[in-house]
Amino acid sequence: MIQPVVRYKRHRFPPAVIAHAVWLYFRFPLSLRLVEEMLLERGIVVSYETIRCWAKKFGPAYAGRLRRKPPNSNDIWHLDEMVVTIGGRRHWLWRAVDQDGYVLDEILQTRRNTKAAKHLLIRLMKKQGYLPKRIVTDKLRSYSAARRQVMPTVEHRSHKGLNNRAENSHLPLRKRERLMQRFRSPGALQRFTSIFSALRNLFVPPRSKRSAIALRLHRLRAIAHWKAVAGTAS
Repeated sequence: MIQPVVRYKRHRFPPAVIAHAVWLYFRFPLSLRLVEEMLLERGIVVSYETIRCWAKKFGPAYAGRLRRKPPNSNDIWHLDEMVVTIGGRRHWLWRAVDQDGYVLDEILQTRRNTKAAKHLLIRLMKKQGYLPKRIVTDKLRSYSAARRQVMPTVEHRSHKGLNNRAENSHLPLRKRERLMQRFRSPGALQRFTSIFSALRNLFVPPRSKRSAIALRLHRLRAIAHWKAVAGTAS
């Protein structure tokens, strides 16, 4: 499905400035006020509240246009969940990444049980269109029960030491959570993480591209693709 072009009508700042501000906010561990300061250093006077509005309005549009990794039946899904406290209430952000650390999906839920795990697996199957080669989880029994109901033919490996890839995928979001002094609402967290992970998927290189030259080329291609997505490519 081809996503519509991002529209910047009735915005007094050029598209390149808006896209750059949104990129800074979601790509790096920066607060809105720090993004405001970085733009000011370039002679761009804009308030952090305006940047917040840009992130809320244009972030989902950019994320929807970012390319996604083609699904493959040989993929290995690593599943894990992290607890997030919002307004004094515990929520769980369920996340799935593949063998390269690419975030496949994530969903915020109020429960940490079989029903919640089943919801994640069903979403993944619909989104990917393929069953994985196997799934890897920690020892949470909800995964085993959900897998038996949803994908009984898929191999399941349950071992905490095997699931470091999924657990490590939580770390960038944890850093942002501390910087933002926690998230204000479940909707804000779900919206932020969907944009944050889509942008991270674009810029984080595959494990096979770790040399300096390969890393630099990967980043240049990612930047070029980001500008094309934002409609600011020259």
